[in-house]
Amino acid sequence: MTTSFADRIAAMNAMYKLPAHDRPTLPADVADRLTKFKATLLDEVHEIDEIVKLSKEGAPAIDIAVAVADLLGDIMVYCRSEALKYGLPLEEVLDVIMDSNESKLGADGRPIYDANGKFLKGPNYWRPEPRIKALLEQRAIRARPPGGAG
Repeated sequence: MTTSFADRIAAMNAMYKLPAHDRPTLPADVADRLTKFKATLLDEVHEIDEIVKLSKEGAPAIDIAVAVADLLGDIMVYCRSEALKYGLPLEEVLDVIMDSNESKLGADGRPIYDANGKFLKGPNYWRPEPRIKALLEQRAIRARPPGGAG
């Protein structure tokens, strides 16, 4: 039996004694946690500069692909671990976001892009936040008091 990515993240959080919640939980120190998470993500994002340098220097394609895979994988691990710290059902949230992304198609059913290749919003677009809010409310979000555990 294969262990899921989410289960492996839960085991990792337990091993490293990181918070893990089974329902949405907002810690009292949320601002501090988010600031630290941002710093971690920025460290990863700055690795892109190293990969760009490798590319410009003509590094082998496999080395560039490995660096990109490692970068993206690390970001996904950090994000999934962070979601667990907040008790967020990330896979369900991602389903809502993907449904919203699919609603961005133009009236003709075709994608609309900006100059950077980002999807633009079509006439049937709906924002994911209300559905994410409903999902979290359904799971009974709780706030931790200052000085509370977790």
